[in-house]
Amino acid sequence: MLTEISLNVIDIARNSTRAGASLVQISIGLDTRKKTLRLTIADDGSGMSPQQLAKVEDPFFTSRTTRKVGLGIPFLKQEAECTGGTFSIKSEEGKGTVVEALFHRDHIDCMPLGDINSSICMLVTTSENKDVDFVYTYEVDGRSFKLDTREVREILDGVPLSDPKVSEFIRSYLIENQEAVDRGESMEE
Repeated sequence: MLTEISLNVIDIARNSTRAGASLVQISIGLDTRKKTLRLTIADDGSGMSPQQLAKVEDPFFTSRTTRKVGLGIPFLKQEAECTGGTFSIKSEEGKGTVVEALFHRDHIDCMPLGDINSSICMLVTTSENKDVDFVYTYEVDGRSFKLDTREVREILDGVPLSDPKVSEFIRSYLIENQEAVDRGESMEE
């Protein structure tokens, strides 16, 4: 079982990249009045057949050949539902997959968000994802910021996201903008 929501983000996003996604969109939405956290991960990967989709919540099903179990989706579903939240997964072959989980943050069983900035930075800057673009949105009560690697790549003009200076910039950008949104500032233009 993963102990933080941010670790689930890594697991699901890695599933997306293994499924051939060229774009992975990750969204964290916090509603302080309702005390909820909504996680959405959408990709344009290979998607799943109806038969695969019907089995994906079974921990003893995986399409990977490196292991015989696939615990990420079942655990994420269990964790969301344990808080009184919801879970859904939609997928279409050749079009991609959308995973959405809603957590009630005031429930005793709700795991923490964790270090989401490090998780996003790792996904974006690791060399194994050099051909994958990510759009990450962090929102609190309608205030938000977004990191879109397509825009970053355009500015960098060929410098890889895995370059240590770029990686440190991205990490700082994520931290500073999350702190600003958490304080009540909107970073969207």
